[in-house]
Amino acid sequence: MLAATKERHGIAAGQIFASLRGATGPLIGLLLLCLFLTFATDKFLSIRNFLNVLDQITVLGVMAVGMTMVILIGGIDLAVGSVMALAMMVVGYLNVVVGVPMGIAIPAALLVASLNGLIAGLLITRFNVPAFIATLAMMSISRGIANMITDGQQIIGFPAWFNMMAIVRFGGFLTLTVAVMFVVFLIGLLYQRYRHGGRILYAIGGNAEVARLAGINVQLATVLVYVVCSFLAGLSGMVLAARLDSVQPSSGVSYELDAIAAVVIGGTSLSGGTGGIGGTIIGVLIIGVLRNGLNLLSVSPFLQQVIIGAVIVLAVTAETYRKRK
Repeated sequence: MLAATKERHGIAAGQIFASLRGATGPLIGLLLLCLFLTFATDKFLSIRNFLNVLDQITVLGVMAVGMTMVILIGGIDLAVGSVMALAMMVVGYLNVVVGVPMGIAIPAALLVASLNGLIAGLLITRFNVPAFIATLAMMSISRGIANMITDGQQIIGFPAWFNMMAIVRFGGFLTLTVAVMFVVFLIGLLYQRYRHGGRILYAIGGNAEVARLAGINVQLATVLVYVVCSFLAGLSGMVLAARLDSVQPSSGVSYELDAIAAVVIGGTSLSGGTGGIGGTIIGVLIIGVLRNGLNLLSVSPFLQQVIIGAVIVLAVTAETYRKRK
């Protein structure tokens, strides 16, 4: 058993380094995209535009880290956009309507978001509900509750300092919301590479039954992954609320698709077991730079959807081709 455990750890560590190598393709794609936009528009290559891109990807970046963990174990979470909206409405209702201080309202909203992941995880592990169905149900429930809180109305009136988190650039560079994204990236990368729990994600994604026989508590790990994913969805809601200085229950529509797209473009396999957060960061940047560049080129928003969809298809096709080699 000890030898098998060491071998499993060695395989998992190898998968982590393989995931970093697997991000080479997306990284080259990102560099080529930046090179093209540099020549296509004179507004792209500037510090101001770079900072704008960072501001624009904060919400997606935070959410995509949690989605990466879910997809690494071979799961999926369709509820993250709705969970984000629910967390936003909870913090808005508690702070603006009830008068609860933000120091209490924000943790309460994150707790509600995490509870969603706990329920989804238990449905998947205890009642054998497919992840697609369980999270689809939670998506509907969360969106419904978000609308019920204020009967579909938006909430405004947050403290001034809350909005300033997304506006004031410390050192002329970093807003607090971008700093939150960087911290989430760093924690995710370190956890994936150096912690036992990070290696477990690869083992479960590679073969859940083999992982169970090797002594891994697959059910507990799965539940925790969905809790973390929902927590980060709630955190992304706090970031978006700070940026908008308001909350509304319609927020987060299709964000789950954007998060999945970023993960897939970054080289993480939808079947689980390969990829990683390093690739996801590149995937988030690709989507952010692509949208920014298309806006600078005055491309129609409808055509932008088509182009981003084509990029996702190319990424999945490249992954399939790489597996066949």
